[in-house]
Amino acid sequence: MRLHLLLLLALCGAGTTAAELSYSLRGNWSICNGNGSLELPGAVPGCVHSALFQQGLIQDSYYRFNDLNYRWVSLDNWTYSKEFKIPFEISKWQKVNLILEGVDTVSKILFNEVTIGETDNMFNRYSFDITNVVRDVNSIELRFQSAVLYAAQQSKAHTRYQVPPDCPPLVQKGECHVNFVRKEQCSFSWDWGPSFPTQGIWKDVRIEAYNICHLNYFTFSPIYDKSAQEWNLEIESTFDVVSSKPVGGQVIVAIPKLQTQQTYSIELQPGKRIVELFVNISKNITVETWWPHGHGNQTGYNMTVLFELDGGLNIEKSAKVYFRTVELIEEPIKGSPGLSFYFKINGFPIFLKGSNWIPADSFQDRVTSELLRLLLQSVVDANMNTLRVWGGGIYEQDEFYELCDELGIMVWQDFMFACALYPTDQGFLDSVTAEVAYQIKRLKSHPSIIIWSGNNENEEALMMNWYHISFTDRPIYIKDYVTLYVKNIRELVLAGDKSRPFITSSPTNGAETVAEGWVSQNPNSNYFGDVHFYDYISDCWNWKVFPKARFASEYGYQSWPSFSTLEKVSSTEDWSFNSKFSLHRQHHEGGNKQMLYQAGLHFKLPQSTDPLRTFKDTIYLTQVMQAQCVKTETEFYRRSSSEIVDQQGHTMGALYWQLNDIWQAPSWASLEYGGKWKMLHYFAQNFFAPLLPVGFENENTFYIYGVSDLHSDYSMTLTVRVHTWSSLEPMCSHVTEHFVMKGGEAVCLYEEPVSELLRRCGNCTRESCVVSFYLSADHELLSPTNYHFLSSPKEAVGLCKAQITAIISQQGDIFVFDLETSAVAPFVWLDVGSIPGRFSDNGFLMTEKTRTILFYPWEPTSKNELEQSFHVTSLTDIY
Repeated sequence: MRLHLLLLLALCGAGTTAAELSYSLRGNWSICNGNGSLELPGAVPGCVHSALFQQGLIQDSYYRFNDLNYRWVSLDNWTYSKEFKIPFEISKWQKVNLILEGVDTVSKILFNEVTIGETDNMFNRYSFDITNVVRDVNSIELRFQSAVLYAAQQSKAHTRYQVPPDCPPLVQKGECHVNFVRKEQCSFSWDWGPSFPTQGIWKDVRIEAYNICHLNYFTFSPIYDKSAQEWNLEIESTFDVVSSKPVGGQVIVAIPKLQTQQTYSIELQPGKRIVELFVNISKNITVETWWPHGHGNQTGYNMTVLFELDGGLNIEKSAKVYFRTVELIEEPIKGSPGLSFYFKINGFPIFLKGSNWIPADSFQDRVTSELLRLLLQSVVDANMNTLRVWGGGIYEQDEFYELCDELGIMVWQDFMFACALYPTDQGFLDSVTAEVAYQIKRLKSHPSIIIWSGNNENEEALMMNWYHISFTDRPIYIKDYVTLYVKNIRELVLAGDKSRPFITSSPTNGAETVAEGWVSQNPNSNYFGDVHFYDYISDCWNWKVFPKARFASEYGYQSWPSFSTLEKVSSTEDWSFNSKFSLHRQHHEGGNKQMLYQAGLHFKLPQSTDPLRTFKDTIYLTQVMQAQCVKTETEFYRRSSSEIVDQQGHTMGALYWQLNDIWQAPSWASLEYGGKWKMLHYFAQNFFAPLLPVGFENENTFYIYGVSDLHSDYSMTLTVRVHTWSSLEPMCSHVTEHFVMKGGEAVCLYEEPVSELLRRCGNCTRESCVVSFYLSADHELLSPTNYHFLSSPKEAVGLCKAQITAIISQQGDIFVFDLETSAVAPFVWLDVGSIPGRFSDNGFLMTEKTRTILFYPWEPTSKNELEQSFHVTSLTDIY
């Protein structure tokens, strides 16, 4: 067991300084293609695709087949250029740097026609000394090389042995050799996303000029004194001292609400210098901790660090101080071989509930602050507490992590390596070293990040031999794997951030992987670490197919996004499940057939004679199937948290694949492109509820488990009702005696043979009845109402077409939908088309005549607009 204690600071930026000026080069640049035949203005930050679209030279890249039509954009070599006048007198400054926060990806940089450097890593920050070339009026050029062509060249130059995979599966319609370029790996395509290998300046670019000295960055490490039970903080600041003489002064560190202010004398010698400060926080001061969503507050404290230096130079940094501890517990479990794998936050074991995050768009300049907040607010609105930032995308922008800090979303942070083996030549390793060191410094201040992971699925790819490597050659690739993730990335993490755990891969066996020499014979073991699990053939309603593992960090099923989302990027001839468009948009081999197969196990497939009606009904049914499948699997993981059965269990995490979409296409996501909630996301709001009853059958006996994420014990009752499909009145109802539900546990609350349950409720059969159940105290609902199907809905007896009506009214910014149904209706789906917002519940089983649902608009709308757009569907509409 390793203990990681953390005092964290979220950087808020620098104050002004008497001897430093910064001039942004954001805004309009000129862009031209390789042969100079096309020249256009373009915004920075931005990319070539966005510039072409903004000038009307291409359509929306996501429209129909444009991912193929616009492949030429990524294969050309583009140049970004700008002429500008610096609005201050250059001769008065001792040092002038060009700072590039993010370049995508391979470029040569010319400043006033002098080559000052090159870039080859999208994830790195670049700084170039331009003191000797800068003038009052300047020109700058970034001459890009196509990342696709660069990757092919690098692969070809690696002649000693192949580094697989060469290319993605044909169904992905992607580009090859992405593992040879340090760029967003999914930009070359993935099984849920298109191929758009962008070029451009995707983050800030600026000129920095300074005298005397400049603070390049400061970072910090927590030190917790167990014996004294007090916090200390080590602040590390890196300076570039351009003065020819030593620079003296003092540093004042102040955290007012913790009654902490300490002053230090410093002297900086010329050159690159590091200043380390040790701050003590009195144990007599009460410190409130940062907690994940659903477990407490996200308390932070404002801190200032003021450097008062010779010559009247003042440099001030402001920061947010967070206190929290994180422990990754890997220890023996009674009754089970292997080791546990779970997290303690502030000493409390927490079940990680959530999903996996991918880039929100292929074009990062379209990812706005509003979109990030919408998506992350939807995470906590669905009772999640964790996101895994997946290793095939990007290290997210600062605002993403700041929002996670604010909202209490824990982040499992992968390094950006995924589903591939990677070269380990010195140039590649040097680039990775700079990338990882920079990202650790940039991100370690965030309390939301609770673990670093070296890569996504690369240990499994190697040891399960995805790429058909001969047994005799495997040691070469194992050596490369250990070189990259252990001898380089792990060492950088240990040197730069001892405050949180590190694992080499996901899935991995954790401590067992270490013991086996950093690669396990079976990285997906149920007895160690985390697992990724996908099975599209077995019946997802059968919980016995799922692994009773320690931690499920990936699992899921596909569905199609809503028609209103697809309509924006398609035309009339595309609107069928077997159209060329529908096949083109599906990047997972056999995905469309797998969805219909899984749906067909329990539902009648749409049979309308109207092709458009059939398409819309099929979309609806894929969302029903996905939601029900992920619900069944997630509830299995949650109820497995406190038990060992057949030596397996103690599951302490469920992160389904995936949260969000990168474009409008079938995928595993619960949030469509732009943020609209699929049925799965509404289900997640319930199956991730802090208090939940979970029903399932085993050997013809019906069980209900109570699952609690709460920190306290509560007295409550369980109500079990049996309904017939043919009546809106329950057949029978049973309320248990009061019992105490212990905090943080999952226990069996109820069991009854199905035959006795049916006999007790009169004329019920499996086909004619359905069970609902909920937890309550003093007649107040404590949990969502859950349900259990006794047979497949396609075998339901007595189910008839439900006529559902809605009366819409407005209360402030919220709209009220008063629903009324003529019959029991499964999977009731309320839709308002493209009007942005979410309902309080959706996709529900309606067993009562009336129900009230709220709609929360994300943008101003009217009752009239909602009434015109509103449509309701239930399973009875397609039978």
